[in-house]
Amino acid sequence: MTYNQVKDLYKSIFKSYDKPSLKTHINRIIDLDNYLPYSSTFFCITNTQTLEFEYVSKNFKACIGLDSELLESQGMRYFWSRIHPEDLEKWLTALNHLMEFTLGNIKEEDRNKANYTWNYRFKNADDTFVNIVQNTTPLAFDSLGKPIIGLAHYTVLHPDLKMDISASAKLLNDNDEYETVYFNNFSQKLLSDGISNRERDVIRLLVLNYSSKEISEKLNISPHTVDTHRRNILKKLNISSTGELIGMLKINKNLI
Repeated sequence: MTYNQVKDLYKSIFKSYDKPSLKTHINRIIDLDNYLPYSSTFFCITNTQTLEFEYVSKNFKACIGLDSELLESQGMRYFWSRIHPEDLEKWLTALNHLMEFTLGNIKEEDRNKANYTWNYRFKNADDTFVNIVQNTTPLAFDSLGKPIIGLAHYTVLHPDLKMDISASAKLLNDNDEYETVYFNNFSQKLLSDGISNRERDVIRLLVLNYSSKEISEKLNISPHTVDTHRRNILKKLNISSTGELIGMLKINKNLI
């Protein structure tokens, strides 16, 4: 994919007309970085509106071997140029799915409790593609409740580790514990394209052990409609029971 294609897709995902300021908050995070030890994890403050990094932690050079000034001066264009070409489209698709899920399934007042994870391969200073797992927590939202500034933590893993491109969303529950509310594997598709988007939503929640009643509440549809989706899914996949479907997906660790 060309840079302009990546930029256009990325900006369409995070499109907003608001430009929030977090100067005080960001300054506190920068101060904290002075006291944090070196590790295999670095963090950045990402701004999806300006396509810039508001801050890049000192560990970036320790983890990747590159100077943090490259990110701060050249922004996301430089970052994207070092993502493995085979991962770019899957990564953008993952971001788009996460945004659609957030806007469609997480209440606006709860979005500050959300946390997102995805992964890709990234070229380090030795021109080796290492694995990066990115975990992002929103810091600021636009007037429509879309997350547009985030605190992103990046964990660098060995290049020989074979990882599918996947994405997940977690949400703090009433006990202040994260629960996974979304997961998708973008490298392998176990289920056929004949499954509709709504049926995919139902399957994801079934795998998370939600009942038909709970799914109906989360998707704002009736329990009867949920049961109809379940029957149609089994028929399309030629599977005899929901338990068989869930077991197959859990064993393979691949969701639609």
